[in-house]
Parts: sequence; structure tokens; C-alpha cells
Amino acid sequence: MPAELVPAPRPRRPRRRPHRRVLAHLAEQGVPFLVGGGYALRHYTGDVRGTRDLDLFVRRRDARRLLDTLAALGLETDLIFPHWLGKARLGSESIDVIYSSGNGIAVVDDDWFRNAVSATVLGVRVDLSPPEEMIWSKAFVMERERFDGADIAHLLLACQKRLDWHRLVRRFGPHWRVLLAHLVLFGFIYPSERGAAPAGVMRLLVRRLAREGREPAPEERVCRGTLLSRAQYLTDVFRRGYADARLGPDSGMTPEDVARWTAAIESEEKSRNAAGRGR
Repeated sequence: MPAELVPAPRPRRPRRRPHRRVLAHLAEQGVPFLVGGGYALRHYTGDVRGTRDLDLFVRRRDARRLLDTLAALGLETDLIFPHWLGKARLGSESIDVIYSSGNGIAVVDDDWFRNAVSATVLGVRVDLSPPEEMIWSKAFVMERERFDGADIAHLLLACQKRLDWHRLVRRFGPHWRVLLAHLVLFGFIYPSERGAAPAGVMRLLVRRLAREGREPAPEERVCRGTLLSRAQYLTDVFRRGYADARLGPDSGMTPEDVARWTAAIESEEKSRNAAGRGR
């Protein structure tokens, strides 16, 4: 079939009514939260993809309060992964209550709220996760079954002129290579837009790369792959003797958090397979 005749994929539309009800109730209760995920992405980038879930970002200290508020609304709630994620369910509907990232790095702090963007979602006035923090938290999602690189590329494309690039670089801190990797990929994806990242930012990151290349490699054998995927680098930790970066100073995870996060891999894979067979 000629390319011009191939229809564009239709984005999945959100299930609006339950999500609107939740947002309106939380706004009435005065619980501090930010809307992220697919709803925020649609606001910043347009109709690049749909969303099924509602992602709510909160400070850790507010997570239990928000979950209790949802429970009072009739939803079933669970602090499923205590180091970063709670969930609320109403039938087939799922709401994620997020206060960090799976690798323990992208902690929701006051700066998320200080730089939030006001918007109307499903008729409710809310604050959205800032695009800089969305890029930061999504940049580490490189699982075999999920890679958020396209979301990042679309955010960079749509928000390039409004991004606080200094804050974005600061967010990545010692993980600046991850940011550089996404910026290099962006230039590959959109050759005509490769100047989206300011030249000064690219020079800074490339200089860091060159400087590292002139220094001796660290003696400690650490695998940072576990910060990108909880499953695909386990063999390096368990069989090849590399230290798990999630247990280092840059991550807020404990050995118990890592064990619980790892133990869920098999059950979640079974759920995905079952869902695939049911289609």
C-alpha cells in the first residue's frame, strides 16, 4: 500500500467520565497533586498518542492522603511499591499515584509544584507536571516492553522554546549522559530540528563526555543499566559481579525496595501476556 494511503493510527481516547470525577473530587478536597502521563503529554504536544490511565504526581508526604481521599470516593487503593508508586482502581479503571520513579531517582519535590503549568483537563482546572520533570522521569524508562523515548522527543519538539534548560541539566546531575543520549537521538529523529537544544547545552554535555574520555575508568564495577531497566541488567548484578547502581548514593532505593520491584517482574509479564491473548 502506498505510504500516502496508510491511515495514521487513531490515538486511544481517555475514559473521560471516571477520570473527570476523580479530578473534580480531588480539586474540591484541596489535595495537592499534579496531572502527568498521557493527559499532560497531550496538553504539551497535541494528539501524539492517547491515554488509558490517569497519572497523579504528589510529594511523598501527600501520597497516603491522596490515596485515602480516593478510597473515600469508593476506589480500591494500594501502596503497591512503597518507594515510588500507589494505585487506585475502580473496576477496569486504574489511577497511578506517583511520588518518585521506579529507579528511585526522579523524586517529586517542591520544584515540580513550583514550576507546574496550569491547564484544564476534562473540564477541571488542574496543574500539570512541568515538561522538564516529565523529560527527566521518562528518560530512564528503557524497558524491553516500554521505551519512553518517543514521548521525550515529542516534548522536546513541542516545548523546546519554553524549556528551562539549566534546570533540566541540573535535574539529570550525574546522569547527564542519559540526557545527552536523548538529545543525540532527537537530532536523528528530527534532522531539521536538531538545533532545538541550545548550542551551549550541547557544548557543555559534549565537553563532559570528552573530559571523561581523558580520565581513567572507575575501578569500582558498577552497572547503571538497572537505572534504565529493572529486568534487563539483572544478569550483570547477579552473575557478573557488578554493583547495582540502585543501591548507590544517587538512588533512594533500599535492598527491600529492589527485591520487591524485581519480584513483580514475573507477575506483570504474565498479566501482559494474558492481556495480549485476550485481544
